Amino acid sequence: MAFQSYLDAVEKKTGLTPRQLVAIAQEKGLAEPGVKAGEILAWLKDDYELGRGHGMAMVHVITKGPTISDKHVGKPGPHGDESSELWLDGAASKPADWGSQG
Repeated sequence: MAFQSYLDAVEKKTGLTPRQLVAIAQEKGLAEPGVKAGEILAWLKDDYELGRGHGMAMVHVITKGPTISDKHVGKPGPHGDESSELWLDGAASKPADWGSQG
């Protein structure tokens, strides 16, 4: 599954965009340096019933921002992402040409 697909699934499951979840994590102090992934995962599981895979995608975005390695960018198949910049503002608002911009 592509990284962006994980984030789109998180939005579908929680009803919140990844950017909204990042903001909530910041309000809770979970985006501060030194916060362990396990703390963020526990919050996401307790409050939103997210499993580890989807939770780890959010951990990355919360702790490292929306930029990912370009290792799989433009690759065919289920693990290929369109861009090294993840779209955090919701699947419905993603521009049709997003992949060509990243």
